[in-house]
Amino acid sequence: MTSHFLELFDRDLNRLINEINSFEHEENLWKVTNGITNSSANLALHLCGNLRHFLAKELGGFDYERDRDFEFSGSGLSKKTILEEVELTQKQVYLSLEGIENNLLAKEYPIQHFGKPMTYAYFLIHLYGHLNYHLGQINYLRRMIES
Repeated sequence: MTSHFLELFDRDLNRLINEINSFEHEENLWKVTNGITNSSANLALHLCGNLRHFLAKELGGFDYERDRDFEFSGSGLSKKTILEEVELTQKQVYLSLEGIENNLLAKEYPIQHFGKPMTYAYFLIHLYGHLNYHLGQINYLRRMIES
């Protein structure tokens, strides 16, 4: 089962890299349109912060200090810098998932993020859904801004 999580997270972090690379004009990474509050760059930074904190740090033991405010308010980073952050996140997520045993998935996750107990598998599914929710937003925003 962990191999499925590994494959899916890796595949969709590659999709995130492809989305960022698909921006023809780098400045469009930071643009928003009517009714949209977060740029594609901010969403990418948010995904990295979320996965590095909850998956790489909590499960993989990687050292990471999250700056959630910067994820949403930061600006001006280059496409190259954002891609490097996504690639580092992808590597840490991969190594973290590679290091867990299947029997851990049924055990209770030590932190109750939603005010109730949940298993590791449940929390990984939540993180995966969160990744795809924002990945879809990035795709849609890119197509709107660059059309």
